[in-house]
Amino acid sequence: MSEERIGEVVKFFSKPCVAAVKITEGELTVGDTIRIMGHTTDFTQVVTSMEADNKEAERAMAGDFVGIKISDRARAGDKVFKLASG
Repeated sequence: MSEERIGEVVKFFSKPCVAAVKITEGELTVGDTIRIMGHTTDFTQVVTSMEADNKEAERAMAGDFVGIKISDRARAGDKVFKLASG
């Protein structure tokens, strides 16, 4: 699987477990598989829920800020990658 860097975690909320992510390149859609990596963070998951401006969003483009429900703790500055099969 190849990885494409698409953004960065700008804030983490522990309840509910949500990462605020700035999309810096490309696009992200619900159903994509992402990897979040940092000094103490490294996990992969499928994007099941995403919000922009307090509304459900199916897609985010470069320049957007989105909230993504995640399965583990993330920290500001962690890099977000989109995994592509192939």
